[in-house]
Amino acid sequence: MSLPQTSPKQYQLIETRLQEKLDNGTTRCHLCLWRCKIGHGQRGFCQAHVNRNGTLYNLSYGILSAIDIGAIEDKPVKHFRPGTQVMSVGSFGCNFRCGGCHNLDISWGVEALDELAQGESTAAYVTPEDLIAAALRYKVDGIAFTYSEPAVWLEYVQDVAELAHKAGLYTLYVSNSFVTDEALELMAAQVDVLCSDIKSLSDDFYQDICKLSSVEQVLGSIEKAHKLGIHVETRTNIIPTKNDNLDELTRIAQWIYDHLGADSPWHITRFFPAYKLSHLPMTPSDIMHKAYNAAKKIGLNNVYVYDDKGCDCAESNTPVSAYFDTDTDKMHEIKKCAASCCGDEGILLKKYE
Repeated sequence: MSLPQTSPKQYQLIETRLQEKLDNGTTRCHLCLWRCKIGHGQRGFCQAHVNRNGTLYNLSYGILSAIDIGAIEDKPVKHFRPGTQVMSVGSFGCNFRCGGCHNLDISWGVEALDELAQGESTAAYVTPEDLIAAALRYKVDGIAFTYSEPAVWLEYVQDVAELAHKAGLYTLYVSNSFVTDEALELMAAQVDVLCSDIKSLSDDFYQDICKLSSVEQVLGSIEKAHKLGIHVETRTNIIPTKNDNLDELTRIAQWIYDHLGADSPWHITRFFPAYKLSHLPMTPSDIMHKAYNAAKKIGLNNVYVYDDKGCDCAESNTPVSAYFDTDTDKMHEIKKCAASCCGDEGILLKKYE
């Protein structure tokens, strides 16, 4: 299937689709609930959006950090198109700083985004058309946006998802749900499935990884997606000493039952030590199964325990370029914005305070 080319063939900055232009050339980003106020030459908390002369641009449009192919159940999603294959794609930039992150290099991507900002990046640039063509060539059934928070690269997500639907592919959005109602409303027509974390019911837990976040905001976004008609499945990674209190886990199950329904799936996953939480043990099976039993007692019908699974991590070391019928050297050419918005000075490196 040949798709008409509508996106830039060469890497360039793309205007952020949810932005508010303020006084003195500042802008406010409305993709996630940080709602960063950003001045000229500054980047937001995610590092992926930059203000150039009063307009906010996505720095990472079309820049892919990882691709993997596997079963939709691995996301984990069990009640939408079971038995199908999904192509998972990730980009750089995230609005959380989770202490146990397994995807640091391909999620936060601080160094990669700095290189893009300096015009020194050799990361792979893939147009939405080329990504869909690859998905069809590999005969997958859907596209999953994952490994970092997709709201950060919503412009690309939206363009890929629109083409995916035209090509008969479903779309899956793996999220921390610290996203705005505006972003959810913009994506609703193009996203079929949301797999969202409910990390905890403690504001202290959330504020440790994102100082502006709250449980109410995250749960509100998940419920909003459900009301917009997106199929929602939730997951909780149980971390010893952090969110392994049975009462709290029971309350998570109760919230799912009350707000998403008795049939809404809940995935309980095991924590594996990583990064700043390398000193903690793996999650004992006992607490995982106690949470399962509590959820079943409440009335949740579809509860799943994963003794062997933690995050949705890229498991393949296959280079991004291997999935495409293009010259590898050309794909990894140094990325300098092909547009004229930056001028000779390039993109400044001042970051969000």
